[in-house]
Amino acid sequence: MKALLMHPDRDFDRKQPLPWNEAALRQDLELETLLRAMAGSDEFLLDVSREALLTAMGNDRETILRRQQILKDCLNNAQTVREMYNLIVSSLAAARRDWWGLSSVYPSSVLYSSNELLQAFVEVFRTLRNIGEDHGARFTSAGFASLFAMFSKELHEDYLAEVQHHLSALRFRKGVLFSGKLGDSNESASYVLLKPHGNDPNWFERLIGRRQPGYTYRLDPHDEAGGRIMSEMRSRAISRVARALVQSADHVTNFLERLRTELAFYIGCLNLHDALTAKGLPVAFPEPCAAGERKHNFSGLYDVCLALQMQARVVANTANADSKNLVIITGANQGGKSIFLRSIGLAQLMMQCGLFVGAESFKAELCPALLTHYRREEDKTMKSGKLDEELARMSEIVNQIEPRSLLLFNESFAATNEREGSEIARQIVCALLEKGMKVFYVTHLHEFARALFEHKNDAMLFLRAERTPDGRRTFKLNEAEPLQTSYGQDLYRKIFLAKTAVAPCP
Repeated sequence: MKALLMHPDRDFDRKQPLPWNEAALRQDLELETLLRAMAGSDEFLLDVSREALLTAMGNDRETILRRQQILKDCLNNAQTVREMYNLIVSSLAAARRDWWGLSSVYPSSVLYSSNELLQAFVEVFRTLRNIGEDHGARFTSAGFASLFAMFSKELHEDYLAEVQHHLSALRFRKGVLFSGKLGDSNESASYVLLKPHGNDPNWFERLIGRRQPGYTYRLDPHDEAGGRIMSEMRSRAISRVARALVQSADHVTNFLERLRTELAFYIGCLNLHDALTAKGLPVAFPEPCAAGERKHNFSGLYDVCLALQMQARVVANTANADSKNLVIITGANQGGKSIFLRSIGLAQLMMQCGLFVGAESFKAELCPALLTHYRREEDKTMKSGKLDEELARMSEIVNQIEPRSLLLFNESFAATNEREGSEIARQIVCALLEKGMKVFYVTHLHEFARALFEHKNDAMLFLRAERTPDGRRTFKLNEAEPLQTSYGQDLYRKIFLAKTAVAPCP
């Protein structure tokens, strides 16, 4: 059985490798803030959410749309989904506590433990089937429809009753019936477990009935050696059925583990949705477009991680970057440029994961990879300068990059002088654009931005952080040409002059 809540044709693979740049993505996009909102204090939810998010760039459009429909079902039936998840979590916790599985060397212990586990799981499956029958009509996604249909078809009451009947028989309350024969050296061999007899005859049937020919041997209660031999014979007789039962228990446990994992992703989505909507923030299901369509437009886009950390409402931005390969973002210091860049990366990652995004609307093409090149702190070991370190990271990106990838640059190559940094940035960006990449670049390198603006074409978009005449930052980005100044004097006056009081003359 397969849950198929994450992919239309396979289970979610928790062992798949994370992208080579997962550490940079987690740092530059502050993903831990997002993941903690999804998981709370639950480490299992945290791990599943992290794996689903960081492997999102490999999802195709069909998978994304399927997850969106399933997530909408979860939002509309949150209590039912949480009930299913909690039922599975509690049953698996009890199984891990009580099940010995193959850790025991005694077939009787393995048989008993597996039997008890399967008896408990029969009730779990019965409850899951009943949930589907009672609430399935309210679920409209293909994922939940196929899951509930599987429960109804494969876990119907007749089947579960038959399973319980067999499990009850395997308790061997009336003893174990088996046959055997003598081997070549008169050792016991060829044990075969036999189906138990029916109900014992009543006194009248025993009186008039004919006894089957046979011999009875009664073991003396004080015969320890004989008791040990009988126990070994019993163990050999039930060993095959014990192995079969433990394999069945493994199969059922693995299915419930996979179902728990896939439901955990949607529980994390519900938690994130609750956290954002509690702040009155909008969320929207994005429209994923095929790779290469060069679609990228949005309204009311905000940084989800910043919104989760702030009490005040964050500023959102609107832009249309359709048919654009390059977006250059300039403007005043602390004007919201880096926050906007992070919102672009988060929205792309969340969309390709099948999540909603923090926006009023969002539409973008799929990208095979998301890469970030952010300014880092000075190398404290002094093994290399900042520019060397930036170029080394850029070289690693070039070696790993795929066509049509999305690259986010934040103040890259500003560790040297204006002219040299601008020329390095220009050559790298032009090379990336020639290879069909999409680039968002936040920069204070005026020569770099100005040179690109002077050769502007329809595939370029220039955004500038808004600053009012009195120096106030609105954190809005508007389409505008780059200016030569970043208004550093505004920050100087705010930080230093505003805190300096001039004492009056005596």
